[in-house]
Amino acid sequence: MARKAFEHFEAVSAVVPGEDGYHAAIAVKALGGSGAPTFHKVLEGQTFKTAHEADEAAAKELTRLKDVKEDADLLW
Repeated sequence: MARKAFEHFEAVSAVVPGEDGYHAAIAVKALGGSGAPTFHKVLEGQTFKTAHEADEAAAKELTRLKDVKEDADLLW
């Protein structure tokens, strides 16, 4: 799992299981906030055989992330 902190949010690499494998994702949560994070699938259309492969792909995408908007949307 990779982590990237911004002014008001933190983002981490994540995995979303699916019927055909695993999807790479980025989970976003307000710094110091409570509640569940918001998951954003990245690399749409790509699935991975293992959770580890999906997390590695998500970590790579996380390096491209510029910021997180107020509504927890990703800013590339």
